[in-house]
Amino acid sequence: MSRLYARTLRHTAVFTLTLLAIEFLDEFVFGAREAAWPLIRTDLGLNYAQVGLLLGLPSLVSSLVEPFLGILGDVWKRRVFILGGGMVFALALLLTALSQDFLVLLISFILFYPASGAFVTLSQATLMDTDPARHEQNMARWTLAGSLGVVAGPIALGMAATLNLGWRGLFFLFAGLTLIPLTAAYRSFGYAQDKFRLAIGQQETRNTDFKAGVVDALRALRRGEVLRWLTLLQFSDLMLDVLLGFLALYFVDVVGATPAQAGLAVAVWTGLGVLGNLLLIPLLERVRGLRYLRLSAVVELVLFPAFLLAPGFWARLALVALLGLFNAGWYSILQAQLYSAMPGQSGTVMTVGNVFGLVGALVPLGLGLVAERFDLLVTMWLLLLGPLALLVGIPSSDLT
Repeated sequence: MSRLYARTLRHTAVFTLTLLAIEFLDEFVFGAREAAWPLIRTDLGLNYAQVGLLLGLPSLVSSLVEPFLGILGDVWKRRVFILGGGMVFALALLLTALSQDFLVLLISFILFYPASGAFVTLSQATLMDTDPARHEQNMARWTLAGSLGVVAGPIALGMAATLNLGWRGLFFLFAGLTLIPLTAAYRSFGYAQDKFRLAIGQQETRNTDFKAGVVDALRALRRGEVLRWLTLLQFSDLMLDVLLGFLALYFVDVVGATPAQAGLAVAVWTGLGVLGNLLLIPLLERVRGLRYLRLSAVVELVLFPAFLLAPGFWARLALVALLGLFNAGWYSILQAQLYSAMPGQSGTVMTVGNVFGLVGALVPLGLGLVAERFDLLVTMWLLLLGPLALLVGIPSSDLT
């Protein structure tokens, strides 16, 4: 019995590590691609309008496709979508490396975005299914894997440049690397098949067709608890990806820092975020996630105005480091609450997130218009709505 138990634990650990490796790879590619934009633009002769289209159109296509993938991931064979998504993921990376003009690169991105949804987001849903009682802890591990990938991406690009591989060589490497977690996933699903079926078996017995899955998704979008976590996820992003998007511009345009100093600020904010995500994993074994989330929102409400009002570059750099440390875990805890609010519908979480995200996607545009009409500093003050929303949406009564 002990030998069987040890083997089961080993297979479960391999399965979990495989899912985390998929998230690491996805963010690894993302981090490298974001750093490689100047090289890609120069190599292919792209203008700003084409870059905007490369970022916007694939995201729009993905937002239209992924809701259906999420529902199908609950009511049909999720393994097929994850493995199939992984193969298209690798193909899209290969096509990116081979692209010689704007159109081919656009096609590769249009393939990549929904493939990432099937390969990566459904892997996240599967990780949540492996232990429904530990959503917060597993989401913290997932977020740590992703943050490590984002940090590693630009480093890999620098190494590729040093070795004269260029951005194309790096994307060829990414395509090859995809085969490692893809093969591991193929094998691990075989080991974990019984556990996986048990995790989603309740949903499969109730819904066996796509129409029923759509009905359940619409019902979920009318539930107050689901809408609460979806809303808080969007507001929390103001102090996460939205802040990251404006951070370098703020240091250059408002603080008067050099581009190199702005890059250092981004690196410090990102690096301390990785440390925060690492520390969060043992913390969640001792402290309830929502309690930590509310406390960290109070800390951010103090730190962020201090950051905006601090004199000079170095004082702001120290404060931005603390901001990156204390907002760690916001996404993982809130996403875990969303999964817990939709038991047996982990794939449909992807669906409702995409539908709600269509509204959230307009937020950066609105903030950009505010910065254009008034000032970037005004936009930065508006980001305080993020921690304020968490304090309102997570009242102290929820913590008792």
